[in-house]
Amino acid sequence: MSDTLVPQIPTTNAEPARRVPTDWTTQAMQSRIRRRYASERRFRFAGLAAVWMSAAFLAYLLITMVMQGASGFVETRVALPVDLAAAALPIDPARLVGRGADLALAGAGLEGTVLAAASSKYGTDGANLLSDGAWAVVRDAIKADPSLLQRRTVFEVPVSSPIDVAAKGNGTRDAEAVVARLKASGALTRGFNAGFLTSADSTDATRVGIWGAFKGSLLTMVVTLLLAFPIGVLSALYLEEYAPKNRWTDLIEVSINNLAAVPSIIFGLLGLAVFLGTFGMPRSAPIVGGLTLALMTMPVIVIAGRNAIKSVPPSIRDASLGIGASPVQVVFHHVLPLALPGILTGTIIGMARALGETAPLLMIGMRAFIAAPPSGLNDPATVLPVQIFLWSDQVSRGFVEKTSAAIIVLLVFLLAMNGVAIYLRNRFETRW
Repeated sequence: MSDTLVPQIPTTNAEPARRVPTDWTTQAMQSRIRRRYASERRFRFAGLAAVWMSAAFLAYLLITMVMQGASGFVETRVALPVDLAAAALPIDPARLVGRGADLALAGAGLEGTVLAAASSKYGTDGANLLSDGAWAVVRDAIKADPSLLQRRTVFEVPVSSPIDVAAKGNGTRDAEAVVARLKASGALTRGFNAGFLTSADSTDATRVGIWGAFKGSLLTMVVTLLLAFPIGVLSALYLEEYAPKNRWTDLIEVSINNLAAVPSIIFGLLGLAVFLGTFGMPRSAPIVGGLTLALMTMPVIVIAGRNAIKSVPPSIRDASLGIGASPVQVVFHHVLPLALPGILTGTIIGMARALGETAPLLMIGMRAFIAAPPSGLNDPATVLPVQIFLWSDQVSRGFVEKTSAAIIVLLVFLLAMNGVAIYLRNRFETRW
């Protein structure tokens, strides 16, 4: 048996490496975890604080507007006895029927009779207690009941703007003294101001109304929607489904994105130059305002439409083509209905933005004094934001509460549009 060589393992005098203590590793890890959790808590607190601050500012805005504007929906009236039988107005009762009744009563001296009755009841300054439209209340009552011309009647007529402001606690010292005297005699009453919702603009704060501006906004929004929605949706469909991917398409996409960020007053200048200057369309008309706002809203609808169309899964298109549908059927029967919630939401948000715009409409002349609501798309009109701007520039204190009341109406309109957007999104939304 031969000797076998056994390999010798060299040995060294080096000491084995020391292991890090387990306790030290655990403590370091726990420290890092604590710092991470603390960072998460700080981030959560910052986000919650931002939400609460936003809610607080919104609540402050709404509460301030409601407190200042609630009195705008209330009017102060004074009891005024008028003896129409003694006045013996020279008017034929047959003329009180039809459109000529207003002119007949005005020509018969009804306004002077009302002012004389105020002076007789409340002294030489009695006429200053009445609003400019006080005689119109008597006129409407006579039109509704011509027999009032034959007897003495007590009418509740609106007071002048200084007296109305003083009755609500914001008037001058002299006006407040007059209000205290009238309250002591039981002549003053307060009630809902229905004329604020049914009248148009006026130079007297007690006679102003928002119906003219509200109707102008409705007509302008109708024109905007009828133009911007179909063109914007069809443009989004073409760019997303049919347009070739080349430099011209990229240029169009960049241009649309840039148009969505252009200041609104630029569109007002465009409308002034094109619609009024080139085509000679009527100034301050809802048709011009709608065309101008349609140019501003269209890029927003295109962008929202493209994003909604992109969100439709490609499997929907592939399945439709697989069962023999044509490309047009795929788009209009499958892609468009599924993208409709996003398109409608973007459209209504764009319309809400257009509803609150003032600058482009000022450029095309929709800041005129309009004493009668528009009856068509070509009639002179104004819109709610412009009406609010005009009232805020008035000197009379009575316009302060009317401005806040008009803001409340505009906010309600905007909230209603956003509510419709939420409903449409939930109604047509499909979850994958």
